[in-house]
Amino acid sequence: MGQGYVGLPLAMAAVEAGHHVTGFEPDQERLEQLCAGTSYIEDVPGRTLSAALKSGRYRPTHDDTLLTDFDIAVITVPAPLKERQPDLGAVREAAETLARHVRKGDTVILESTTHPGTTRKIVLPILEALSRLRAGTSFHLGFSPERIDPGNEQWSFANTPKIVSGLTEECRNRVAEFYAGITQHVVLANSLEEAELAKVFENVFRHVNVALVNELCRVAHTLDVDVWQTLALADSRPFGFTRFSPGHGVDGHCLPVDPVFLTRHVRTQYGEPFRLVELAQDINETQPSYVVGRVQDALDTRYGKALEDARVLALGLACKPGAADACRSPAVEVVAELRRKGAIVDALDPHVAAATQHPPQPYGTYDAVVLLTEHDEFDLAAIASEAVYVLDTRGVMPAAPHIERL
Repeated sequence: MGQGYVGLPLAMAAVEAGHHVTGFEPDQERLEQLCAGTSYIEDVPGRTLSAALKSGRYRPTHDDTLLTDFDIAVITVPAPLKERQPDLGAVREAAETLARHVRKGDTVILESTTHPGTTRKIVLPILEALSRLRAGTSFHLGFSPERIDPGNEQWSFANTPKIVSGLTEECRNRVAEFYAGITQHVVLANSLEEAELAKVFENVFRHVNVALVNELCRVAHTLDVDVWQTLALADSRPFGFTRFSPGHGVDGHCLPVDPVFLTRHVRTQYGEPFRLVELAQDINETQPSYVVGRVQDALDTRYGKALEDARVLALGLACKPGAADACRSPAVEVVAELRRKGAIVDALDPHVAAATQHPPQPYGTYDAVVLLTEHDEFDLAAIASEAVYVLDTRGVMPAAPHIERL
């Protein structure tokens, strides 16, 4: 259920393992691409998708009548924020669609990231009410959090450990049996809620540590200390330290969203704040504005020039180097903030269709160049040689008087 960055790799792994897979995708444009063998997910090459189609074991569709007679159904739909509130509409809709086709002995698994209690308190009642069957006795229900890291060549769907949980022990066994056939390592959780909380905490852990180094970056700049060298020194400690790097915010499908799911759920349902996570959210959300402020200050102090009407080249909109995904990328917010303040901005990214693919003008014609995503296609030596001023938010540019690292 859902053929996005989580569902499509899962579908391909299941096909490769010999299963017959129906990929339910309600988005018409995506569905047409799937049927044509054109992959829009960077972790799924077009040749893999085409081979799955030719095998006859993969059928993409938006026709829910074709969902009958399934043995295992996996919900991999997004759970985004809507007006800064968790939106479980797609999860509910997927559960309602599936419920009409659930039979005795079937297994339903939720992979969508959400707050603890979602599987038991939201998905389960929908399935039982519409199927008129009882979870745990007539059909099996489980939660197995996705751990897809788009563009990561080391850790793929196949070799990343897979947490599995179930409403009952037998439910968990059924879920574990399925994933053991398509992944290399299964990790058992004692309850649905443990697995749900573990997934959210994985992202909260990184979110909080990124916020810590983002604030360290601001303090180091105030103290006129090189934060990158500071981190390199701290990283020489062989125990008790994990290095995170500052940047222009937090990005991707999960990090800007998952902490809000957890903090809002704890606050609204139990009246308790999750103070450290809420503070981290505030720091990371204001980091794009901090980056814009650094550009503004640099233009003023170095050249006596205002940001308004300044020509700025933003390098990279994607969440990661070499990736095409700009979903919730803070680089996009940096560009938007620069434009709101009156700057004339060209956004360059060779992987993102919405951006220009080649420098519109020579680097030296811009008042400022801001490196936001360090794609290999960017000629850093040429940028360093030609640009008048560079703000390097990734700490990868060579040291020079006209190059300032965040």
